[in-house]
Amino acid sequence: MTPIEIGLISVVAIVFLIYSGVYIPIALGMVSFVSIWLMRDNFTLALNLLKIAVGDSAMEYSFATIPLFTFMGLIVSKAGLGRDIYEVMTMRFRKVKGGIGMATVGANAVFAAVTGSSIASASVFTKVSVPQMMAQDYNPRFAVGVVAGSSVLGMIIPPSAMLIIYSFVAEQSVGDMFLAGVIPGIMLAIAYVAAIWFMGRYTPGFVGGRVVQDTEWMSPREVASKTLPTLGLIVIVLGGIYTGWLTAVEAGAAGALVALVIAAIRKSMTLKTFWEALLETGHITAAILFLITAASIYSRMLGLAGLPNQLQDLLVGNDASFWRIMILYVLLMLFLGTLLDTASIILIVVPLFLPLAESLDMSLIWFGIITVVGAEIGLLTPPLGISCFVIKSTINDDRISLKDVFMGALPFAFVMLIILFILIEFPILSLALI
Repeated sequence: MTPIEIGLISVVAIVFLIYSGVYIPIALGMVSFVSIWLMRDNFTLALNLLKIAVGDSAMEYSFATIPLFTFMGLIVSKAGLGRDIYEVMTMRFRKVKGGIGMATVGANAVFAAVTGSSIASASVFTKVSVPQMMAQDYNPRFAVGVVAGSSVLGMIIPPSAMLIIYSFVAEQSVGDMFLAGVIPGIMLAIAYVAAIWFMGRYTPGFVGGRVVQDTEWMSPREVASKTLPTLGLIVIVLGGIYTGWLTAVEAGAAGALVALVIAAIRKSMTLKTFWEALLETGHITAAILFLITAASIYSRMLGLAGLPNQLQDLLVGNDASFWRIMILYVLLMLFLGTLLDTASIILIVVPLFLPLAESLDMSLIWFGIITVVGAEIGLLTPPLGISCFVIKSTINDDRISLKDVFMGALPFAFVMLIILFILIEFPILSLALI
């Protein structure tokens, strides 16, 4: 078989196993192991490559960023900082058409900068924002669509688990990936707010809602008490990385410590919730390490088959232009986004296209941002838009169907696509802070 045939069969086999209920890293590892065994007719070689992949993944120093930032995000979520930011944002946008939607986007952007999880954002703001919008007569589809759309900011604005996973697969600096995600994340948040304003002005029926006139203004002291802890965390984590005072691992450790101190001062952390956060951190860390290990053996299998080089020769031989390659790449991610979660897309697609990106002198940091933004669109698209499923399961309201969540998220997926092409056209937007 040719390398292209081997690659296509492996991808189809992985997708088939995942849809058959096999755990994603097991599907990746199993297909890779069997492929190496069959290609080289050497069971020992396949076993040795698996051992090397496990050893390389587990011993990587920068992997420590995952448990540290995960723990920080869980502590922040349990400390109620997301609700505080949302209350302040709502007060500021209360007299604007679609103002609560704008407040949700703003609060999600800030919350993303200290949690790095789309799932956490979707869960928190479904409970906090959707009931308020429903109480003020907003269209249910708009209400859940805003939460679904803005929840993806958690995977773009650093610290982000997807940026960390990409950095391991592409062997790039975690700190550089974090800095590269700042401007695109802010751009996307601003684009969401602009889209809500546009919808409120030109499609008011889709937005719905009424302007609230009787909400009391918070005192400056109350605003400060609700915002300064979160802003302080952002300054410590991103400021430490940007100035070079802290590495990504050190920033994660400092952020986790400060989050614990904030939770203790606010008396929002009991020994039980602390233990739950530790256990959940362990579960998430183990799952991500398993994913990275599986991706490592998968990359070795593709290299052994010669697929990346053949794909590169195929595209270069056909004189494929930069935009043709990037459109092909985006279309592939959008298609896989309807089938797989973001991590799986990164683990399957990146090893295929990485050698091609390097041969065309593309920045692998910029390429990572394009990859994550493109894959994140899949969180909002059926049939496997994970953020949409989280929102539906969290809201537990029979008036809102899963179809409503997907239809509400559709305009925000379109906004993401526009921002994605802007980032492709202007790489400096991703690289300016590095």
